[in-house]
Amino acid sequence: MSRPRPDSVAVAALLTALVAFGPISTDMYLPSLPALVTDFRTDVPTVQLTLSAFMVAFALAMLVYGPLSDRFGRRPVLLGAVTLYVISSIACVFAPTIEALVVARVFQAMGCCAGPVLGRAVVRDVYGRERAAQVLSYMGTAMALAPAIGPIAGGWLQVAFGWQSVFVVLSLFSLIALIGTYFMLDETNPHKNPYAISPRGIVANYALLLSHRVYVGYLATIAACYCVIFSFISGSSFVLIEVVGLSPDLYGYSFATIVVGYMTGTFISGRFGARVGGERLILIGATLAAIGGGVMAAFAWTGHVTVLSIVLPQMLAMVGVGFVFPNSQAGAIGPFPQMAGAASALVGFFQMGVASIVGLAIGHAFDGTARPLATGVAVSGFLMLVFFLTLVWPARNRA
Repeated sequence: MSRPRPDSVAVAALLTALVAFGPISTDMYLPSLPALVTDFRTDVPTVQLTLSAFMVAFALAMLVYGPLSDRFGRRPVLLGAVTLYVISSIACVFAPTIEALVVARVFQAMGCCAGPVLGRAVVRDVYGRERAAQVLSYMGTAMALAPAIGPIAGGWLQVAFGWQSVFVVLSLFSLIALIGTYFMLDETNPHKNPYAISPRGIVANYALLLSHRVYVGYLATIAACYCVIFSFISGSSFVLIEVVGLSPDLYGYSFATIVVGYMTGTFISGRFGARVGGERLILIGATLAAIGGGVMAAFAWTGHVTVLSIVLPQMLAMVGVGFVFPNSQAGAIGPFPQMAGAASALVGFFQMGVASIVGLAIGHAFDGTARPLATGVAVSGFLMLVFFLTLVWPARNRA
């Protein structure tokens, strides 16, 4: 049977679902984190490993999937990775111990990371550098529905059926994505590189990328940007459920509120990006994130901790993140059509790797207050602004 055109609405919807694998795999079970502490009779740092180990595996696997897709194509690599995700999600359902759940989450991460890294590479293949930022912005708006709906659905599932039901839903979601990939996605990589997976080729490609000052600037900006998100992901369920006293289902609605900020940012970016310019939007977004994090930290360190003092500043920061993410990703990947997979993979590696360290730090620093969470958001927003202004913005002015 013939497949839809690679730039069709159906394929765009499939790519959005594949890119959403990452956020839905972390966000949907956030309301269940406190319950995991109780059910497995363990502590907060150990439960945090189900997030942090996931992020480490996610980051490392990205370094493999990028070169693999540059050598063999996007489609076969995606099919294999999504199959692994289906199997490991089922393993999560039946995990008898917290250690088994951590291991299953590692394999789940190894499967799901291909969706974001190769989804972005497919966008670069199909749309080219100029339109990629706009398409990624609109995909980001639609993709934000996953983390908006995910915690709400996860809260309902936790209250009604327990944490295992979350992974049942993720298993079904990934199975549908696997079927869609098989029947709808054609190969989009016209530049298969026979040397992409040779050790010398991999090292050479990554060395070339890391020698590009502007690429490194975008790399650092994206990593700090994701830490704004992951600081909130790592600490918000414990702060809002245990400290503030929200129920798991109400926590889901609070999380969805901050996603509205992200959707607003990505929509504005897609609508006005060509007119305003990607670099200016990144500058505005990084400034908003730094302000939002600073306001949250001020409330946390003065002891004024409420739902609003956490959610509203994070919502402002997420508007900024919605400006920064798609434009930084397009700026990083765009100049490298011959190694779009490797460029996207390295972005994902640093993004997820740094975020996993931040998540561990926030988990271990949790002291029954909102201070670790708020500090993580504030520092990440400030560093995002610094990295962009010192590494990327000067190159724009020289051009």
